[in-house]
Amino acid sequence: MRRREFITLLGGAAASWPLAARAQEPGRIYRLGSVHASPRDAPYHVALFGELRRLGFIEGQNLAVDGHGYGLRVEQFGEHAAELVKAQVDVITAGGDPAVRAAQRATDQIPILALTDDMVGQGFVHSLAKPNGNTTGVTILASELDGKRQEILMEAVPGVHRIAALADTNVSRLSQLQALEDAARARGVELSILRLTRPEEIAPALDAAKASRAEALNVLASALFFNNRTIILDRVAALSLPAMYQWPEWAEEGGLIGYGPRVVQLFRDVLSRQLAALLRGAKPADIPVEQPTRFELVINLKAAKAIGHEVPAGLVLRADKAIE
Repeated sequence: MRRREFITLLGGAAASWPLAARAQEPGRIYRLGSVHASPRDAPYHVALFGELRRLGFIEGQNLAVDGHGYGLRVEQFGEHAAELVKAQVDVITAGGDPAVRAAQRATDQIPILALTDDMVGQGFVHSLAKPNGNTTGVTILASELDGKRQEILMEAVPGVHRIAALADTNVSRLSQLQALEDAARARGVELSILRLTRPEEIAPALDAAKASRAEALNVLASALFFNNRTIILDRVAALSLPAMYQWPEWAEEGGLIGYGPRVVQLFRDVLSRQLAALLRGAKPADIPVEQPTRFELVINLKAAKAIGHEVPAGLVLRADKAIE
């Protein structure tokens, strides 16, 4: 089924939805729209819908999901968000800064549930406690954690002199990047920042990092990078470049080191609860934006061995998980 045909069925709303709602016991079908670059079968989306079922929202029974809102390219976000507004969905979920931005441009009325890097810093909400507006969700402390990851990376590569950082221009603010440069300089380390916007720029940027004689790589927080992590992990391994990643899951998938909250846990335990509340009629302004409270350090010693790098024993001992 093509996208516009689906939207016609989802929103087209005027005739089909009221009839479906009246026929439903207990009487309502909830309509969920999505703006995501990640695929619908990503583990965290699967976890979200699994928890929604437990909370009483069952796809095919009382929940209709916009399946075409997944696996989108950034340039498709705006058009798809506008289609969801026309369809009058009950809630729009969005992942990453460009997706949240597109949803907010499309509507200031339909609730938006977002998971992104810095909700306040990017201006998506007024404050964590009182979001105001029509957006709430989870902010993952990107700017603070990118700096912490840089510190861990320097510890993982003793005596490092040159580090490269992969930065998404849609996410990383100049002030944040400057802070990373200043922190590196204070430790006697030169930081080169590779700014990019599109997936096709990733491999050339990684090659440029290696060509510039970078001895390590910090992949900064970004939905773009997460959704293209296979490209990054494969290329970094081929270049034998020690690298630090945003999520612990990256290390479990073959990366050297991952530090941060677990994305599956955030979708399953936090976003699902917020989404259920929004579907039941709560206002986004009344649901505080939440932050992760648990962070994990995962080190893949198998990946380290493959690139000929030895991670200091002290750091391995501090890891929550070491993969042999």
